[in-house]
Amino acid sequence: MGKTVLLFAGQGAQTVGMGKDLAAQIPTVKSWFDRANATLGYDLARICFEGPEAELTKTEHAQPGIFLVGWLAFELLREKVPGLEFHATAGLSLGEFTALAAAGAMSFEDGLRIVRERGRFMQEACETTQGGMAAIIGLDEAATRQVCSEEGVYLANLNCPGQIVISGASDKLQQACELAKTRGAKRALPLIVAGAYHSPLMSSVRTKLEQALRSVRISQPKVTVVSNVTAEPHGPPAQIAQRLVEQVTASVRWEDSMRYLLAQGFTRFIELGPGTALSGFMKRIDKNAQMLNVADVPSLEATVKALTA
Repeated sequence: MGKTVLLFAGQGAQTVGMGKDLAAQIPTVKSWFDRANATLGYDLARICFEGPEAELTKTEHAQPGIFLVGWLAFELLREKVPGLEFHATAGLSLGEFTALAAAGAMSFEDGLRIVRERGRFMQEACETTQGGMAAIIGLDEAATRQVCSEEGVYLANLNCPGQIVISGASDKLQQACELAKTRGAKRALPLIVAGAYHSPLMSSVRTKLEQALRSVRISQPKVTVVSNVTAEPHGPPAQIAQRLVEQVTASVRWEDSMRYLLAQGFTRFIELGPGTALSGFMKRIDKNAQMLNVADVPSLEATVKALTA
């Protein structure tokens, strides 16, 4: 078997009840939720387990919630498969912080705190700008870039062949969707998000995040961690912080990141955290890659069985 990569979910993967069955059935999980609540000073576990959805969807709760459930999945996999070896990590947008923590570049507590701050800063930016995002289905990157250029919006996520997310001011986004359809997009769907993530409309977040990251001790990762901004491995700690700041307004180059890892001989990808969006992207990028995931008790058991067979 080839080398293994751990992948961590990004915002949008949150769902009310995430982590609840893990906490109910596996004794060690409750201590992690307690630790998270103590670190943040509020009951994140309750919001993850019970919602309401409007509360969990708030960026300042969704981001630490997804980070926490991704981390739990990582810890449980290591607990159930003591000899687990992984050789790289990557995460979609906020998932990059979980990927860095799993690679030993920052502590669990620092990672949790910084994504809560990042979420709060992004929520503030959303409230002062009128922006949104839309998924463009079935149009290639060059044609989508041209649509963005003509309508004054931005490429936010290059997820996989045939799925690109654009971001920008709400009025321009609607026009871009209409233009994309005339250029051959199968669908152009506005997403239910609070604002224009991964675009210049998030510029106010950068200075705040840069300041907040100064209080985080970042170490050299123990394994390769692929940057969303460059689709290549992160460099030294100072550069990691810089890339995390740039990521706020830059495109997430997910497809390129996965193709980099495939070219390096990685063949097994384990998605950790709520949802299976990253597994879906990989099917479109390389259907021959082995995909496993851990989001709840059944998926944990299935992945442990596959890894220990």
